[in-house]
Amino acid sequence: MNEHLLHRLAARVGLARDWLDANNRPQQVSDEVLRRVLTALGHPADDDDALHASLKRLDQAEDSEHLPPLFTVQVGTPLALQRYFAAASPVRCTLEDGSQHTLALDDQANLPGELPIGYHQIEIEGHRFTVAVAPPYCHSLQAAVDQPPPRCWGIAVQLYSLRRPGDGGYGDCLALEQLARSAAERGADAVAISPIHALSAYDQEHYSPYSPSSRLLLNPLYASPASVLGERAVRMAVEACGLEQTLEELEQQPLVDWPRAAAARTQLLQALYRDFSQGEHPQRSDFESFREAAGEALEHHCRFEVLQAEAVDRGLGADWRAWPEAWRDPYHPEVEALAATYPARVEYHAFCQWLVERSLQRAQEAAHSNGMLVGLIADLAVGADGAGSQAWSRQDELLPGLSVGAPPDILNRSGQDWGICGFSPEGLKRNGYRAFIEMLRANLAHAGGLRIDHVMGLRRLWVIPRGSKPSDGAYLYYPFDDLLRLLALESTRHRAVILGEDLGTVPDGLREALAEQRVLGMRVLPFEQSAPGQFTPILDWPDDALATTGTHDLAPLGGWLASRDIDWNHRLQLIDAATELHWRHERHKERSGLQRTLEANYGPLKDNDAVIDAAIRYVGHTRAPLVLVPLEDLLGCDEQPNLPGTTAGHPNWRRRFAAPVRELLDDEDAARRLELLAQAREQAWERDR
Repeated sequence: MNEHLLHRLAARVGLARDWLDANNRPQQVSDEVLRRVLTALGHPADDDDALHASLKRLDQAEDSEHLPPLFTVQVGTPLALQRYFAAASPVRCTLEDGSQHTLALDDQANLPGELPIGYHQIEIEGHRFTVAVAPPYCHSLQAAVDQPPPRCWGIAVQLYSLRRPGDGGYGDCLALEQLARSAAERGADAVAISPIHALSAYDQEHYSPYSPSSRLLLNPLYASPASVLGERAVRMAVEACGLEQTLEELEQQPLVDWPRAAAARTQLLQALYRDFSQGEHPQRSDFESFREAAGEALEHHCRFEVLQAEAVDRGLGADWRAWPEAWRDPYHPEVEALAATYPARVEYHAFCQWLVERSLQRAQEAAHSNGMLVGLIADLAVGADGAGSQAWSRQDELLPGLSVGAPPDILNRSGQDWGICGFSPEGLKRNGYRAFIEMLRANLAHAGGLRIDHVMGLRRLWVIPRGSKPSDGAYLYYPFDDLLRLLALESTRHRAVILGEDLGTVPDGLREALAEQRVLGMRVLPFEQSAPGQFTPILDWPDDALATTGTHDLAPLGGWLASRDIDWNHRLQLIDAATELHWRHERHKERSGLQRTLEANYGPLKDNDAVIDAAIRYVGHTRAPLVLVPLEDLLGCDEQPNLPGTTAGHPNWRRRFAAPVRELLDDEDAARRLELLAQAREQAWERDR
C-alpha cells in the first residue's frame, strides 16, 4: 500500500498521524488504525485504488468550488469570498430582521464587514448562503454584573440526588425549582446541574447522564407533572395505576433504583397522557404551540422512540444501525407510514417532552425571579450514543461508526472508550452546522449558563473505530474557529455564560483561545498543585476560569481527606498494591500540604470539618469570576457521584441526599459554609475592584 497516499488522505480530512501524549512524548498512529478510522469517516482506504478514489472525490469537491451553506465571521471583519465570486460582484442581503440591503464585494472579493450580529441571507450571482456574524466573544459575567469585577458564586448538584416528598425515588425539576429558590434566598448566583439530556426510553439499565440518546431533547423522567398539570391530575393518575406503594418504597430508598423508578414514572406519564388526550384539555393549545415550535428535531425524536420500541417487539433490536435499510432513514416513506399508523404513540413522546420542558422553564424562572444573576447552568455531554435518536436523525452530521474516548495516559494506561459518538467535521460544514447550532439552542433554552464537557472537543476528539481498543484511535480535528464563533453568537443571543471543562490533556493554545472568547475554564482545588502538597496561592488562581472544590468524578473534600476514592479503587481491584501504596503516600503529602496552605491563610484547623470550611473560603477568595461548590462539599459528604472507570461495583449516578431539598441548605454545616463562601466572595470583590 502507498503509505504516502494514506498519510495524505488522513491530513486532508483532519486526522492527526502524530500527537503528543500526557507526558509530552511524541506518539504516532499506525497505518492500520488510520485506515480503519478513515473508512469510518466515509473515506475508504483499504488499498491503493480506494485511496486514489477517496482523494479524487476530495479533489473534485474542492475543484467544484462548491459554496458552503453557511460562513461564520466576527462582526466588523470582512469575509473572504474570492474563491467563489469575482471582485465588485453585487450582493443582496436579507438581514435576520427581514430588512433588505444591497452591497458589493470589494476589489478583493471580500464581503464588507458591515453586517450586524446575527444570521443573514446573502445572494450573489444567483447563489444563496447564510453568513453567521458573531460577536467578539461569548456573553460574560463581566458584562452581566452591575459592579465589575464579577465575583459570583453558586452550587453544583446532581439533579437526581435531590429528595422531596412524593418524588418517586429521585430528584426532578420540582426539586430543582425548590433548590433554586432556597439557594437564591442565600445569595447564590447560579445552580449548576448534571446533564438532563434524553436517554434511551427502552434501556433504563444505562442511565449515565453523559451517554444520552440525544442532546437535542430532555429526559422526560425529570418532568414534574404536578407543576404543569396540577397535583389533582397526578394524584388521580397515581391512584388509577395503583402506584402509591411502589412510589413510596422508591422514595424511601437511599439510592436511586433507576430501572424500577423509570418504569413507575413511565406508567404515570402514560396515564397522564391518556387523560390529556381525551377531549379538549385546557392546556392543549400550549402543547400544540410547543410541538410546532420544536419542529423536526422533536418529531424525529418521537418517531425514533416509537420505531425503536417497534423494532424491539419485532426482534430487530434496539440499535438502529442493525435495522432494515428503510428504517435507518428518518425521511423514508416507511418511517413516515409507521408514524402515521401510530399517531398517539408519537404524540405521547411529544407530550413527555412538553412536560419536562415546561418543568425546566419553571425552575429557571424561579431562579431568576428570586434574584439569581445566572440561574441554571446546564451541562452538555461531549457526545451522544451512536445507537440513539440524535445519531439516527443526523447521520450525515454525526459519526455513529466511531466512538469518542481518550488515549492512554498516566491514570488510564489502556485509554478510555466513552461509548458515545461525536460530530462529523465534514458533515457539519456540508449542512451549515445545523446540528451544532440546534444543540446549543436546545441546551440554552432555559439556562443562564452552559458547561461544555470536555471542551477540548471543539478542537479535536480522540475517535476509535467500533470494536477497537481505546488505544487504537486517532485525533480528529474540528473547524474550531467556526464552532467558537457560533458558540459566541448563541451565547450572546441567550445571554448565557459558557464554561469549558478543560481538565486532562489540553492542546497547546486552547485555553488561551477560549479565554479570548470569554469561555471560562475550570480550576479544581485538588488539581491546583505544582507538586504534591504545593497548592496554588490564592492570588495566583486565574481570573478567566471558574474555581471549584471538586467535580462529580472526584471524591468530595470529606472523602478526599479520608482517601475514600483510594479505598474504592482498592475494593474494586482497579489498582495493584504498588499503585495503591504510592497513591496513599502522595495523598498524605497532598492532604498535609492543603492543611498547611489553609492554616497559613485562616489559622489552626482542628478537624476535617474545619479544613472543608477553610477550603471553601480559599476558593471563594480567588479571583475566579465564578465559584461553584458541590452540594456534597457543603454537606461534608465523603462519597462521590461517579467513580471513573467503573460500570459496576460502585453506585454511579445513584446517590441521594438524606434530607429533603427544602431542608438541605438549612443543614448546620451547609448553612455555615454558604455564609463563609458568600463572605469570601464579597471580600474578593472588595480586594479586586
